[in-house]
Amino acid sequence: MKTKIYLIPLLLALSSQFAFAVEFETTKLSDSLYMLKGQGGNIAISTGSDGVFIIDDQVAPVTADLLEEIRTISSQPIRFVINTHYHFDHVGGNEMVSESGSVIIAHNNVRKRMTSAQWSNFMQKSVAAYPQGALPKITFNDQTTLHFNGESATAYHIANAHTDGDAIIHFPKSNVIHMGDIWFNGLYPYVDLDAGGNIRGFHKAVAKAVSLANQQTKIIPGHGPLGTLDELKSYAEFLAEATKNVETLISEGKNLQQIIALKPTAKWDESLGKAWIKPDQFVTMLYNSLMGINEYKQ
Repeated sequence: MKTKIYLIPLLLALSSQFAFAVEFETTKLSDSLYMLKGQGGNIAISTGSDGVFIIDDQVAPVTADLLEEIRTISSQPIRFVINTHYHFDHVGGNEMVSESGSVIIAHNNVRKRMTSAQWSNFMQKSVAAYPQGALPKITFNDQTTLHFNGESATAYHIANAHTDGDAIIHFPKSNVIHMGDIWFNGLYPYVDLDAGGNIRGFHKAVAKAVSLANQQTKIIPGHGPLGTLDELKSYAEFLAEATKNVETLISEGKNLQQIIALKPTAKWDESLGKAWIKPDQFVTMLYNSLMGINEYKQ
């Protein structure tokens, strides 16, 4: 574990730059699988006789130190990377990792979005197209399976959830699921409407993960602490109830500002609405999504 200070343009904040400490924390999940927390999305690391493969690679400025941290687990090269979606805090290390020979794998829409500039109404920012070296070299449509280190890892695409290119990855032997940003454990989720996200897709993705899990399953969220099946089921119940609350108010003819004022997510605002996505922002995402508005619009 190490801590370093970085100065990084942080897309997840609305200010321009922040100095912050990065502490890498690794948790062993099975004989061959680890979870790594740092700066950006949570990473899964598979190690064994075939080498190393990882799920996501966080933000670009920390990549060299991230790779050094991974080498404390295994000195073997990283042969594959699966990106759960295209956001910078999950694909930021792609270019440096691919330079060492790693093959990047992701859904078709991840590569499409990475090849052109992306504008976010929610962030009020544009993200430039990525260089060729950062792009996925292998893409898939519905699902793909990597057979590696004595077990399979199947990536399932769930259409239009957090974005239009999300994948959850299941390791049946290790009994681990990586959710990507389908699950923000302990905070409101980000429905990236500008990137094809939709709350209905969240419901489908969580239901898929629940169907793959049992009481012993270790569930890696995109952000937040390692989770359990019971916690994921509670998350599914929250999504369903919050969505229904907003849906009911829409059916009564309420507009967005009236719905925000009625606080349909009050039940969860204290526990989930303090870290990043604020309650009115989450309600806006729900409203826009349910109304078929394919952008973040207040």
